[in-house]
This record gives sequence, C-alpha cells and structure tokens, in this order.
Amino acid sequence: MSPIINHYHKMADNNNLIVYCEYDDGRVADVSLELLTKGRVLADRLGVKLEALVIGDKLEGIEKQIFPYGADVVYKVEDAKLYPYTSNPHAAILINLFKEIKPQICLMGATCIGRDLGPRVSSCLHSGLTADCTSLEIGDHKDPKTGKEYTELLYQIRPAFGGNIVATIVNPECRPQMATVREGVMKKEIFDANHTGEVINLEANKYTDPADFCVEIIDRHIEKSKVNIKNSPIIVAGGYGVGSKENFQLLFDLAETLGAEVGASRAAVDAGFIEHERQIGQTGVTVRPKLYIACGISGQIQHIAGMQESSIILSINNDPNAPINAIADYVITGNMEDIVPKLIKYYKKNSK
Repeated sequence: MSPIINHYHKMADNNNLIVYCEYDDGRVADVSLELLTKGRVLADRLGVKLEALVIGDKLEGIEKQIFPYGADVVYKVEDAKLYPYTSNPHAAILINLFKEIKPQICLMGATCIGRDLGPRVSSCLHSGLTADCTSLEIGDHKDPKTGKEYTELLYQIRPAFGGNIVATIVNPECRPQMATVREGVMKKEIFDANHTGEVINLEANKYTDPADFCVEIIDRHIEKSKVNIKNSPIIVAGGYGVGSKENFQLLFDLAETLGAEVGASRAAVDAGFIEHERQIGQTGVTVRPKLYIACGISGQIQHIAGMQESSIILSINNDPNAPINAIADYVITGNMEDIVPKLIKYYKKNSK
C-alpha cells in the first residue's frame, strides 16, 4: 500500500534528528529516553547527529541522564519561569530554535505535554505531525502523481481507520518531520554508559517573548496512579468476552495468585467492566511483560499494538479463531469462567 502523504509548505533541507525531552521533578521522562534509543538507530541510519532538547529549571547535570542513551548534543534552556511546563514559552523555544538549527526529524512523547506542544510547533512551522506512532523507520518514497523520488524519509507508522489498516505516513518535503510516540511503544536501552557529547546552553530570552509568560502556575497537584501495569512482569488482561464487572473479579483473583496486575481491552473499559487506567492498547498503555494472559480478548489491532512485545502470550478464548490467537504462544479454548479457577487451583497447588 502506498504511504499517506502530508503536503505542507516546503522548507529548506535540514540536518539532525532531535528529541524533545520531558523533564519533571529532577528526571527525564521514560518516554523521552525510549525515543532517544530509537532516535540513535534512526540517526545512524541517516548518518546525522542525535540531539536532545531539555527545557526547565535546575537542569544542572541533566545531560548525565541523556548521554548514555546516545545523544551527541544536549540543548539546555534553563529558567525558573520555564518550570513547570506551560504551553506558550515551550512552544516558542521549539519554534524559534528549529528555525535556527533546522532539524530533519523531531520526536516527542504522546503525553499530555507532547499532545499540547507538538501540534503548536508543527502548525507554526507548517510541517505536519503524525500522532501516536507505533513504529518509526527510514525508507524511500516515489510520488505516484509526479514520479518524483525521495530518499531516506521518516516512515511514520500507525493504525488508521479504526485500526482496520496500518498506515505509513510520509512528509516528502516539509521539515521537520514530526511524530509523537506513546510511552512503552519503543524499547528503552542504554547505548553506552560512557557515551558523552556536547552541551549547549541557550538563553530563554532569545527564544521567547515576555508575552509568552502571561500564564503563571501558582500551584499544581499531581496524583500518582495507583495502578502500575507498565512495570508488571505478569499481566492478566480481560476483554469484552469476560462478560461482566463481576467476572473481572476472577481475573483479580488470578492476578493476586500470580503476583500480577490486571489489564483490559478498550471494549471492556467502554462496557464499564473496569476503569480506564487499566486499559492496554493504542489508546491506553503499552506493556512488555514476561507473561501476558489474555482472557476473552478478540485481539483488535489497537489492542495488539499495546502488548505484542510481551515475551509469552497465553490466550484464553472460547473462539478458536480469535485474531489474538495468531500471535499467542499458547491458546486455551474454552470459557474463561471454567478455566481461570483451574489455573488458580493448579498454581496454588504447584507453588507450595
């Protein structure tokens, strides 16, 4: 299938790949480190530098968190007015800096901040943006209308049309090529613990206007999630096929027996069987557990995008032709209400 093409105003040829690094409470966000890991691979493929941008306050030594993931350059914009995050000054810094350094590619997390910041920057620079990518690759493209050939474009890959297709989106001429990726989609790996590079300190006043600081955060309250699906080595997930909120208690019982967390598909959340913070998939969280037990989950592409990297997948489903069975390592065909109690019984028996 031909890539979907974003046509925007043409800008000059650009240079390096840059990752916007979210920073809060003294540390760089995991999603940013994941994007640096992927960015290093893409930058090597393109033969360009990997750059990182951190904006905030009290940034001394922050580069020590970033360099091990392969960054060649770290831009730091430090000012008390830049923390916590507000839209206008952060957007102004990216817009004006990008006009100056002309990055070829910009990656950022599809977080509350990234979803706010990315569209502002891409709109102002007329560059376009692909949100919630599940894969990023470098490849070539030939325009079927003009016959013009482009080399080494960023393939921005994501499910589209309700998950019925996987779309490959390219920006042939506009720059930077911008994409957001949700936490957990890319793997976070240290490139070299001793890797180091160049630190460039930038003056906030050079890239912002006093009017950008018209909003001041007087106080903020952040409530930490009580659910830790992302880091759980074992996940018991339920879909619409679980049937009811009461039946989900069986999954909680199994999870307690295994020392696991309970997750769910969007269909189960939409049906009111379980809360949204446990949702796994394209519109929930992405997980990579050692063991993923899928109960009554059909396996729509949006859900599979959030758990396909699991080491071992066990599917329990009364439909032997459920799509999730195609990627499962083990399949148990039958009713969840019969099978899960047996799993609990035998695990307890064999773990004594």
